[in-house]
Amino acid sequence: MTTQTRTLGTTGPRVSALGLGCMGMSALYGEADRTESIATVHAALEAGITLLDTGDFYGMGHNELLIGEALRTAPAARREQARISVKFGALRDPDGGWSGYDGRPAAVKNFAAYSLQRLGADHIDVYRLARLDPDIPVEETVGAIAELVEKGYVRHIGLSEVGAETVRRAAATAPISDLQIEYSLISRGIEAEILPAARELGIGITAYGVLSRGLISGHFAADRQLAADDFRAHSPRFQGDNLRHNLDLVEALRKIAESKGVSVAQIAIAWVLSRGADVVPLVGARRRDRLTEALGALDVTLDETDLAAIEEAVPAGAAAGDRYPAAQMAHLER
Repeated sequence: MTTQTRTLGTTGPRVSALGLGCMGMSALYGEADRTESIATVHAALEAGITLLDTGDFYGMGHNELLIGEALRTAPAARREQARISVKFGALRDPDGGWSGYDGRPAAVKNFAAYSLQRLGADHIDVYRLARLDPDIPVEETVGAIAELVEKGYVRHIGLSEVGAETVRRAAATAPISDLQIEYSLISRGIEAEILPAARELGIGITAYGVLSRGLISGHFAADRQLAADDFRAHSPRFQGDNLRHNLDLVEALRKIAESKGVSVAQIAIAWVLSRGADVVPLVGARRRDRLTEALGALDVTLDETDLAAIEEAVPAGAAAGDRYPAAQMAHLER
């Protein structure tokens, strides 16, 4: 594996070329093994990954506590290299339901106080509202994070799943380090307007869902049984004919991967890496073996012939089904 680093925009921190998305260690993808999760975080740090991504609503605080424990038990040198990105503002209920987003300035500071405590940290490296609060102007939310930056509790301001206009408004309020948004071979909606706007403003992209929640990992089988609390059991792309169509795309991608002697997951991650030095893919590995596979993408070189073959196998817009159920799609800006 070749160690690589990238910058989260012109104002953001220098981080590893891959980041570790930790959500699946606590929520939305069925049971996870806590000991293996912590071992995976340790392995990621040892491999040179510096960006750890979480949300205060992942497992209702469980994920932040887990990351805090992993960092406390990691070697000091590795702990000090970690950069933590936190999303906030998603409202949950005791049944695990979702009830909107809160971007009020007072709520921003309240969420941050709890996150700092759970993480056992004196600052958060990148802090961002998970989804735009439709009732609060983005300027007010970003302004509140800027106050936390002034006080040293936050180092950089991020955005998550917002459109080009909101990106511009936020950047006019305070320096924005990066935009976290879904971006993969089968989720390319940002390419028309959002990515150009971010690049114009010097804002980096933290790409989540690079394997589309395992759909294009090469490991997902059509007959796989999903638990009721697994997000994919309700995701349109994992249902019926949609799933069969999408797995056909994976098989087309597999032929290209095999011709290069790499895995489907590695070529899918390498494609995102090829999008530019301002794009940092998050890999959602919950186990060390999956992490090792993802790290192998750093050694995959895609030339123009490879990229053309991938484009032919999985053209933009080829996926069947939305990436979220309808109720959640309503909260996404495009």
